[in-house]
Amino acid sequence: MDLDLDAAVSFVATHARALERRRLAFLLGRGQPEPVLAALDGYRNPDGGYGWALEPDLRSVTSQPVGAMHALEICAEIGDTGPDWVPRLLDWLAEQSNDDGGIPFSLPFADTEGCAPHWVAAGPDSSLTMTAQLAAQAHRLARRNRTVARHPWLAAATAYCLDTMEGIAEEPHAIELMFAMYFLDAIAADDTRARALLERWTGFVHLDGPTPVAGGAEGEVLHPLDFTPHAGSPSREWFSAEAIAADRERLAGQQRADGGWDVTFQTFSAAAALEWRGYATVQAVMVLTEAAGPRQAT
Repeated sequence: MDLDLDAAVSFVATHARALERRRLAFLLGRGQPEPVLAALDGYRNPDGGYGWALEPDLRSVTSQPVGAMHALEICAEIGDTGPDWVPRLLDWLAEQSNDDGGIPFSLPFADTEGCAPHWVAAGPDSSLTMTAQLAAQAHRLARRNRTVARHPWLAAATAYCLDTMEGIAEEPHAIELMFAMYFLDAIAADDTRARALLERWTGFVHLDGPTPVAGGAEGEVLHPLDFTPHAGSPSREWFSAEAIAADRERLAGQQRADGGWDVTFQTFSAAAALEWRGYATVQAVMVLTEAAGPRQAT
């Protein structure tokens, strides 16, 4: 089944945030990085962090680790090396880190309306799930940004992730597994320790079908492309070409009649439900068009 790209563009234009609309335009070679960064800037706080529901199910205005993750994700996505706020964001992450180099899943906040319970109830302990996804996106950006590559926060977070993962012997939660895979994929090509962990942790994934999400929404699962979304990444070595092709077919087949994609996890506000659909649609287009190679803006 083929992607209906025109329908996806129409859905994002009529349903999604300006941020996703500009991300999609850049992805398709119809826009420049600057409008993406301008939209992202609306979520930045004076302390250098990001909030204001950049993560749709965390509606708080406060700066949060997951907001920082999305900011790094977007910069890595567009390949931008110039924003002068990046060092301040990394400093902010260092300020939120525990002594072991890890970062809590979320920070305390009072404006909890519309927020998912897992954000509200998180404690101060370091979270592999959060630290791994932050470090994954930072390492992707670090390939083009020497300031990120040299920042002491990234070295400490990387050491925390590797040390913690080496101490885990039993199958982790599927969400933790997914973000750990992202992290290992980002560094395994140049790190023998990460390469060994990637081989072991890939063994926890259902390589040719869905991996259940314990405690998630009814029937919630993650699929192979959720764990290895980028063509050419080190983790693809353990997934057969047939499994990837079948999962691409599945993903394309989940495009709705309105042109967008749904999420299978529970959302916690009407705004979040719609914003997640825009995010999921951009992600789906990114995965399904990646084989065509990078696009240049026109």
